[in-house]
Amino acid sequence: MSIFKNTKSLIASALCLLPWSLSAELSLPNVFGDHMVLQRDQPNPVWGRGEVGESVTVRIRDQSHQTVVGEDGRWRVVLEPLALGAPTELTIEGQNRIEFEDVLIGEVWICSGQSNMNFKLIKSDQGDLDIATANCPEIRLLRVPNKGTPIPQDDFEGAWKAATPNTVKYFSAIGYLFANRIHRAVGVPVGIIDNSWSGAAAEAWVPRKVLESAGGFEKTLADIDRKVAACSDEIYAEAMAAYKQWRADGKPAPHQREPRDYRYGNARAGNIYNGMLHPIMGYGIRGVIWYQGESNGGRGEEYGRLFPLLITQWREAWQQGDFPFYWSQLANFGPRSGPKAGTGWAKLRASQTQTLSLANTGEAVILDLGEGRDVHPRNKSVVADRLARIALARDYGYDFDYQSPRFSKMEQQGSSLILSFDPVSSQGLYAFGHDEVLGFKIAGVDGAYVDASAKIIGKHQVELSHPEVEAPVAVRYAWANNPKVNLQDKKNALPVTAFQAKLTD
Repeated sequence: MSIFKNTKSLIASALCLLPWSLSAELSLPNVFGDHMVLQRDQPNPVWGRGEVGESVTVRIRDQSHQTVVGEDGRWRVVLEPLALGAPTELTIEGQNRIEFEDVLIGEVWICSGQSNMNFKLIKSDQGDLDIATANCPEIRLLRVPNKGTPIPQDDFEGAWKAATPNTVKYFSAIGYLFANRIHRAVGVPVGIIDNSWSGAAAEAWVPRKVLESAGGFEKTLADIDRKVAACSDEIYAEAMAAYKQWRADGKPAPHQREPRDYRYGNARAGNIYNGMLHPIMGYGIRGVIWYQGESNGGRGEEYGRLFPLLITQWREAWQQGDFPFYWSQLANFGPRSGPKAGTGWAKLRASQTQTLSLANTGEAVILDLGEGRDVHPRNKSVVADRLARIALARDYGYDFDYQSPRFSKMEQQGSSLILSFDPVSSQGLYAFGHDEVLGFKIAGVDGAYVDASAKIIGKHQVELSHPEVEAPVAVRYAWANNPKVNLQDKKNALPVTAFQAKLTD
């Protein structure tokens, strides 16, 4: 290890104790470090802090870039596109020298969202097997710790690590498994940056000013403001003291949760954007995979405006064009009957599917993978597979099916509805596990939905009918929080996407 590496380690330790913006030393945020992966075949920004007027030189391979620290104490250069090759070094030199070792060039993805993305590999189905086989030195992991704040942050505590059984154990299951699929298929190093936060609301990932300017979020913002106004340092201190006393008393009934300060939590508009996204904003990436929506499940229609706004805002702020943004749709969850068997998640799923109208987006439908009694289904491997299928087909040239069949049109034929779906593979639609197709409801002009008799006709069509509906005009499929459905593409087992439609639509 060089003397420069020792110096860099001391600087990094100091920066963990002080805000990055207060350091007078030449420095970089922790998104840069030993063992990192830089995105191949595209320009890569590198940035940091230093003394005003200080000359800075950044070198990698045969490239050398010079700049000067500006009046705001910041500097930035852009590396020319890098090709695959042996591990290399990135050096940054001014009044002091920083040297990052074992830098790989490959593919970089961000995995983001809430608890199902945050779900650890060790808890997932066959997690022990995935952990035992995780000796993958060309897969690199970076975790951004949870931090909510109304003030944009420049740095975080964290470091890149090579994938080993020890490092993947508590990493995002979907994030690691997705990276593993890409690495093994494409044969290049893969970096995966996890900045998910359990229970996070989507509005926390968007700057408040963006929500205000967009309009339509006044009710949500007013609710946030009421909750913020109800918080104070004194109230939080009293609640924490009571909680600590409860623990000291042996945790007597009733159970108490550790108090959280809403002002710095994961639901306030902009908090996660400022605390967890801003510090890595602009780092060269291939794209994003996302699994979120549970916390917005009661506001499905609003999500139809919020989710595309989030994606658009990230792309604009990243200044890297319309990079790929692929998400996992909400799985099935909750009771199938009774007062709690609602349709809020169905509306949110519809908003997720609607967001496919944005360029370079993709959706993994997982209506077959949920666990009705657990909001955290453990089968993360198939979720990762379906997201990887999208990326491999869209971004890496693999010629295979990657989209779930979606409703495309319908026509009325007497007392029946004929539905068409697209895309569908060469083997056509298939009713898994039953001769009968499950999950369809139809209605006449009175709007009263009843369970439909459904049968597959041809490779991409389904015929629906009900003896009490003489002239059906509307249809729903999988329109429930936890629908009982079985229609899929036979070749690849991708479930048909939930939807509702009317003949006038």
